[in-house]
Amino acid sequence: MTDTAMAAPMPGAAPGGPPAYEAMTGPLVPTKLLAIPAIALAMLITGILLNAEWALGFLHVGFGAVWTGFDLFAGFMVGPVLKKLDPPMRVAFMKRYGPRMLVVMPTLATITLAAGFQLARKAEFLTMPYPRHWWLVGSFALVGVMATSAFAILLPSNLQVLMELKKPQPNFALVGKLSARYATFAAVAGVSQLVTLIIMTRLASF
Repeated sequence: MTDTAMAAPMPGAAPGGPPAYEAMTGPLVPTKLLAIPAIALAMLITGILLNAEWALGFLHVGFGAVWTGFDLFAGFMVGPVLKKLDPPMRVAFMKRYGPRMLVVMPTLATITLAAGFQLARKAEFLTMPYPRHWWLVGSFALVGVMATSAFAILLPSNLQVLMELKKPQPNFALVGKLSARYATFAAVAGVSQLVTLIIMTRLASF
């Protein structure tokens, strides 16, 4: 997404004048979407309190699969398409896509990682001897990559895009740059999750 492309006038702009733009209004996240993290956290807390391995396994595998799918789709499908859209369409897409991802992605990441740690503790993976323990060390390294991508890069980038789109005159070049960063690191997280899946299946075979 080049600065020139994102600086193009929006629909309805007067020739030679400033872009005609309708800023986002209301809260960054629709209230009804907050039910998603509330239900997911309730399920996680219940599974931990009951020490229910099947429930934790469902949360880890189910939410992890959806998280991986979202990241791969965002990185390898949405990202390339978004880069080819005209600036008005790109901004309109981010207005609708961003608020949903602001809720969904942190929820998927939190539940997957928390349930996975509980499962590893219950299965005594955390105390397995070397050299098998190196597989666990490798998975922790990848978890670090995924957590950093989700909470230190993707979440702030998405939030910054939405904050920018709430301004009467947003910096469209910045929106384009942040959107490209989001797609890139979503792809990195998705690939990391696939490698983690290989490690987890290997650990389960010991």
